[in-house]
Amino acid sequence: MKPEDFEELLANCADEPIRFPGAIQPHGVLLTLSEPDLHILQVSANVAALFNNTAESLLGQPLHTLIGVEHAEVVHAIAEGDTFSEAAPLHVTLNGRDFEGLLHRHQQVLVLEFEPRLKDFRPRVLKGRTSDLGKMLQRLQAAKTLQALYEISVTEIQAMTGYDRVLIYRFEEEGHGQVIAEASAPSMERFNGLFFPASDIPEQARELYRTNWLRIIPNAAYEPVPLVPKLRPDTGQPLDLSFSTLRSVSPVHCQYMQNMGVLSSMSISLMKGDKLWGLISCGNREPLMVPHDLRVACQTIGQVLSLQISAMEALDLSRQREEKLETLAQLDQAMKASEHSVFDGLAQQPRLLMDLTVSGGVAIIEDKQLHRYGNCPEPAQIRALHKWLQDSGEPVFSSHNLASVYPPGAEFQRVASGVLAMSLPKPVDNGVLWFRPEAKENIHWSGDPKKPLALESSDAGLRLRPRTSFEIWKVEMAGISTQWSHGDRFAANDLRRSALENDLARQVLREQQAMRARDELVAVVSHDLRNPMTVISMLCGMMQKAFSSDGPHTSRRISSAIDTMQQAAARMNVLLEDLLDTSKIEAGRYMVKPVALDVSQMFEEAYSLLAPLALEKGIDLSFNAEPGLQINGDPERLFQVLSNLIGNAIKFTPRQGNIGISAMSNGEEIVFSVRDSGEGIAPEQLPHVFDRYWTQTENNPTGSGLGLYITQGIVQAHGGRIVAESELGRGSEFRFTVPKVMEESHT
Repeated sequence: MKPEDFEELLANCADEPIRFPGAIQPHGVLLTLSEPDLHILQVSANVAALFNNTAESLLGQPLHTLIGVEHAEVVHAIAEGDTFSEAAPLHVTLNGRDFEGLLHRHQQVLVLEFEPRLKDFRPRVLKGRTSDLGKMLQRLQAAKTLQALYEISVTEIQAMTGYDRVLIYRFEEEGHGQVIAEASAPSMERFNGLFFPASDIPEQARELYRTNWLRIIPNAAYEPVPLVPKLRPDTGQPLDLSFSTLRSVSPVHCQYMQNMGVLSSMSISLMKGDKLWGLISCGNREPLMVPHDLRVACQTIGQVLSLQISAMEALDLSRQREEKLETLAQLDQAMKASEHSVFDGLAQQPRLLMDLTVSGGVAIIEDKQLHRYGNCPEPAQIRALHKWLQDSGEPVFSSHNLASVYPPGAEFQRVASGVLAMSLPKPVDNGVLWFRPEAKENIHWSGDPKKPLALESSDAGLRLRPRTSFEIWKVEMAGISTQWSHGDRFAANDLRRSALENDLARQVLREQQAMRARDELVAVVSHDLRNPMTVISMLCGMMQKAFSSDGPHTSRRISSAIDTMQQAAARMNVLLEDLLDTSKIEAGRYMVKPVALDVSQMFEEAYSLLAPLALEKGIDLSFNAEPGLQINGDPERLFQVLSNLIGNAIKFTPRQGNIGISAMSNGEEIVFSVRDSGEGIAPEQLPHVFDRYWTQTENNPTGSGLGLYITQGIVQAHGGRIVAESELGRGSEFRFTVPKVMEESHT
């Protein structure tokens, strides 16, 4: 047979429709019912043998024709009240035999199942069973360790049910499972500690275990009983039996059971949250039917055990974390104390780093630097591994079988079969990698793990069959280290968090220091230059008196040069003031000292200062304010805003133009407007007018680009906002707001 044909058979097995078998186990009868009239839609073919009614005679009939009006009314009440989980089994006598009826709804159809009622099942156990169950639950809750919890569970369930073997099977991360506790009759083959391949319980079977707490097979040698009709009459689809107690199981699984030497089984799911953690698996050499009430008790045990496992694992994880906290605190302090970087601080504590994760070696990477301590791969191998880790995008990575995911790891698996790594999101290569050496160990499998399934011939050709051998199969595992615990992974994540916080704190400190240095430089430069500028201005004034413009030609030239020097000095003073203001705004330390100001008085002062500039260009300058307006503002700074906006308007408005300045109340604010009939600002430039160093270079060769940026800073420092609107050829308008002085209320 070709390998691809075998793979196809495996795929077909994995896709077997176990939810829709179209048949049930023969020890009971299944019916599907319409709602709300409770007419029989489907029935299992064995209804004739067990109930002495043919399937054809029951189809389409109301349920009461089979079980009587009283029982049918109980079924109707359960369905109408949606109380399936709370309802007691329906006890009926049919064809001279007692049956229990169990009801559930799935995919918009009622499913009613009848099982034989076992009155005399193990009277020794059933007598006082409720108290026994209570005592057993107390013993479960009193268990001090997880292993003790497992041992109590399997021993008690075996005593309650009488199964020859009860074991707990835990699923491992790799997909396979291990038997971690077992209670078996002396004659049974022991499986405790053995591993079973993942294919023994395919993924779709695991999903069914996840959604349904319990499954029972009283006799694996049964012949499936088909449903009549095969498909649902209301949908034309197969009936989903996911939650059916009588669901027929895969024939491969029935053969698997018989190969293991058992004919009866019961499985109880163990859940951790919404994930399948494991199974309580019960098996018996002879057919065994466990009554419903005892199955409910076993399911309760499974649910309590699931909660106990989750709680005790959580406590164990908490303990693992607490054991790491002191070392993590010491490493955090080392990162804080380092003068250079967090990784330099870690490099000073290699023993602490290795103790943190119980590793045999550690490597610390920061850009071109690579520090190695203990038993590590070669530098080139570490660099290559680190690049692969960076490309994977996982900030924290762990593997106890590195070569299985990173084939080059086979070259150094002796020293680094296990790797735990963390890195920070920085532009340079960085990270910490912990290494654990290969720990060769013998894994004991139940049968050859490489041959979980075999082939056999049948009338339909070749088909898969489960393995027949469960003899212990010893496999030496190479390239595997001891597993990284939850505590180890927690430590790597916490160290990464701490490194990020410390690295960010360093960056913030460096930026703060850079800002302070810049501010100090600007202040020193401004102070050191302001004095010379003042001296230059004074000397220019003195020289101006000595050289009258009415004097000889040489005197006029000197006088003109002095005028230029005075203008340059004044210009430099303005620039120095702008630089100081800009520095304060960027640092968030721009302060204003607001007082109550009269808007009309502000406008008068602005007009007296700026009107001469407007008159030189024949520009009509008008001020208009609502009477009695008062604002909370810094007089010097707000005058600077008005001067800047009006000065710009004069600069960019052609001769004979007009500029209007207004102020009006808008609730709790005063809205100022400076509108001109100038050349306007291009649409692509308008969003940037308040940016640093933005300037409209045309007609403004000496602009610094800081005026509007500072203006915006002053307005925002007052708690206001400023906006600009403009249209090329039609002028611009700048509007800003300042809080008004609120009138005191009188009572």
